[in-house]
This record gives sequence, C-alpha cells and structure tokens, in this order.
Amino acid sequence: MAGERTDPPRQLPLDLGHGTGYSRDELVVSGANAQAAALVDRWPDWPAPVVVLAGPPGSGKTHLAQIWQAHAHAVAIAPDSIGEHIGGLGASPALIDDIDKLPIDEQGLFHLINTVRGAGSTLLLTARRFPSAWRVVLPDLISRLKAAATIEIHEPDDLLLAGVITKLFADRQVEVEPHVVQYLVRRIERSLATAMRVVERLDRAALERKTPITRALAAETVSAMDEGQGEFDILDVEEGCSGIVRSLRP
Repeated sequence: MAGERTDPPRQLPLDLGHGTGYSRDELVVSGANAQAAALVDRWPDWPAPVVVLAGPPGSGKTHLAQIWQAHAHAVAIAPDSIGEHIGGLGASPALIDDIDKLPIDEQGLFHLINTVRGAGSTLLLTARRFPSAWRVVLPDLISRLKAAATIEIHEPDDLLLAGVITKLFADRQVEVEPHVVQYLVRRIERSLATAMRVVERLDRAALERKTPITRALAAETVSAMDEGQGEFDILDVEEGCSGIVRSLRP
C-alpha cells in the first residue's frame, strides 16, 4: 500500500560452526592463569601426584585440562563413573573435569587417588571451588585432598579478556577496531563464556544488518544482553567457554 513503511530485508546468518580449540597455541596467558599454565607446561615435574585447578565458571579450566590431557595422554574420567575406570587405568595419568559439579563419589575418588599414587602417576582435577569447600566427609579422602597441590585460576583480567575477544573475532575473519574491543572489556561480565556469547551475537547482528561491528552496535548488544534479550531474532548461542584464543606473549 502507498505510504506503508517497509523494512529492508535482513540476512539471516548461517551457523558456520566456529569451533572451540583446545591447543596450547590457542591459550591466552595472563596474570589470571599464568601459574596454572606454568604447572601444566612443567608436567610431569609436579609438586604432588594430585593437582587441583580451581576457578570460577568460564575461567579457562577446561582449556588447561584439555592441554594437559593431550600432553600427558591422560584418561578422561567422568565424575559420575570413577569406579568404572580404576581397574583398567594402570599407570596412565587421569583427568576429572568439573569434579565438584555433581555430588562427589568419595569412595571412588579415594580409590582413584590411591591407584594413581601407587602407580607413580598423576591425577588432575578441575573444580569451581577449593577442595576444602567440597563438603567431603570421608576422613581418608580429606587427608588425600589436603596433600594435593591446588592452583587458583582467577577471573579474566583485561589482557586475557581482550585477547580472547580479539581472537574470537579473528577466528570469524572479522576485523574489529581496538576501541570496540576495549569497550567490550569494560562492559561485559568477566568470563570467557560471556566473551564467546557477545562475539557470537555481535557477529550475527552485523551479518544480519550488513554493517560493520561498531561501538554503537557493541553498546546495543551488551545492553540487550544485560536486559536478558540480545537474540536479534536468531538462534541463541550455545554456552561454552575456554579454549578459544592464541597465546599473548610480550
């Protein structure tokens, strides 16, 4: 009809499956995770046969664990099936990611630690909290966990977060001005998972609107995410974290 306003057609971006990498070369190292990265790099020269990497969700624990698993040829064990792996583990190193995500199998973990120690091997556990906060009641397991080496991974600092965001955009072959990256660093929640979501949504919004990623678009996107929106009429982003960027070295 005459005078009726018509919106320009919008392009629905395709999900090209931008993968999450877990190699050592894709790890951003900063003050937030330098101690944990150094420990992973120095294996098998570890201060204890059992090491715990503790940090908040989105801090990169899984990335570091995957780097170590590949380097050590470790056996990945699910927290809810520890007992199924003990008999066939032998002298192989073992990894349990997110050990405190589910109620801990105390008997299973105790026997696993004994198996690892007896074989002269190593066990890496990642967790959101320090072992003292796991509410373990088995005295023998409490004793074993006290002997473990615990390394804290802090929330991403500015260097780590900026490196993550820059690399995520580069993986998508998207050029973004440094001032836009710095704006995002100042505004978003300090987690790698949030960085992944905001980059995904910005890329999709820019493709849909056929515009470059500007500070104005970044501000709109972050504000929408803060308000629980940010969908832009497209598929939501799968939550994930870690393993997404290249090392930053001076």
